Amino acid sequence: MKFMDFSEPIFIKQTLNHWSASLCHSLVRHTNMDLQPSGRSNLLSSKEHFRLGTSIIIAAFILSSCSLSKQISKQATNLLLKDSAINTGHIGISIYEPATDQYWYNYDATKYYVPASNTKLFTLYAGMKYLGDSLIGLRYVNVGYDSIKIFPTGDPTFLHPEFSKHPVFNLLVTKKYFTFYSQYFTSPLGKGWAWDDYQNLYMVQRSEFPIYGNLVRIYRTETGFKTIPKNIHLDIDKSIENFNDTIGFSAFRDWNENKIFLISNYLNIEKNEAVKIPIVAGLYDMPRFLMDTLNNNMTFGSNETYKNNDPQLSIVYSQPSDSLYKSMMHRSDNFFAEQTLLMAGNELLGYMDDEKMIDTILKTGLSNIPQKPTWVDGSGLSRYNLFTPQSFVYLLNKMKNEFGLERLKNILPTGGEGTLSAFFQKDAGYIFAKTGTLSNHCALSGFIITRKNKLLIFSVLANHYQTNATPVRRAVEKFLLNIRDKY
Repeated sequence: MKFMDFSEPIFIKQTLNHWSASLCHSLVRHTNMDLQPSGRSNLLSSKEHFRLGTSIIIAAFILSSCSLSKQISKQATNLLLKDSAINTGHIGISIYEPATDQYWYNYDATKYYVPASNTKLFTLYAGMKYLGDSLIGLRYVNVGYDSIKIFPTGDPTFLHPEFSKHPVFNLLVTKKYFTFYSQYFTSPLGKGWAWDDYQNLYMVQRSEFPIYGNLVRIYRTETGFKTIPKNIHLDIDKSIENFNDTIGFSAFRDWNENKIFLISNYLNIEKNEAVKIPIVAGLYDMPRFLMDTLNNNMTFGSNETYKNNDPQLSIVYSQPSDSLYKSMMHRSDNFFAEQTLLMAGNELLGYMDDEKMIDTILKTGLSNIPQKPTWVDGSGLSRYNLFTPQSFVYLLNKMKNEFGLERLKNILPTGGEGTLSAFFQKDAGYIFAKTGTLSNHCALSGFIITRKNKLLIFSVLANHYQTNATPVRRAVEKFLLNIRDKY
């Protein structure tokens, strides 16, 4: 879809010049008819009336568009561009009305910015486009009564505590022997991820068969410590060997192995409260954790391939897809986003490769995007990602047209929910948007419904400001609410 940019000065000047000339020409002809000696009627023909009326209507439309853009430009200058937090960096803004196929306002909207977690909107599109209504939790082939060949799909919900039903586990627990066939061609860590964040919960490693959300949970018990999954090596500092209820603990993991060191931190931690840390999710680590959980025997298969639609393969569906997407967008879950992109790639390509999946989707489903992004991961953790505000507007409009606004309203947080819990609280139900935050970078893209019931799509990307994100978000909130109230 090609958007018409009515806010660009060159377009406005050319259009006004053209229609001004047409209007002048028509009016001169109208006036001169009264002076003609030929005795012709001084009435315009119906065709001339139509031309004149059309000219006036379109000219009025253009002038109205110019006026609207000028008004919003003034508001953007006062509320955003002059803001003391924002003006230390860079900002791009795009506001578009789908009903009229008209941009209301653009400011550096074709320039590229680090979008942070707004990248998840592109991942959401991939999931909604290729994963169907329910997640495929596992493909498998039964071999006799108690043996099974399993083909992972990247589903992150397996034994994840957020989900109460686990159909894949219910199948696997009935088997004694497994043959595991790898579908994976992607590193556990994404390009451009900050290596020293490896122990933080927002940088969980990717894998082809996630288990327990790829986190180890460490609990204090009456007699010591327990871990889920089992068989995680713990080194316990002597200061907490004889711990009691008044002594808490912190966990640290080696860079490249699942060896965890516990030290005291003098904070009380209840016995049923877990300390969580990402695990190393290597090719052989996750199947081993699966084997430990199920108490079964496992081997790795090779030299045997099946296409996803092979009739020999059976399928277990795990969760409704939107239940995953809603969590992914409401709390900006990086792990769910990365796995969604891998799952979509597995369904479209037949294997899990985030780079190949991104390249394929940009050349197919998103081939008409106005500015091709640099897109490198599913979550937006990487600062290598570069997108324009107009690209987000294009994507959101495409998603609205393909999947329906009501479905997107259920997936995206509104005011007072999720990552918008502290923003737009009085306007809940009228804004549905995705936030994005990295240090010195923040973003907000989504839908807003004005008081005159106009649906707008917007994207605001701010980079390199020298403050924390809160004052930037407050300025963006004030700007968008001003548009909602006035139009």
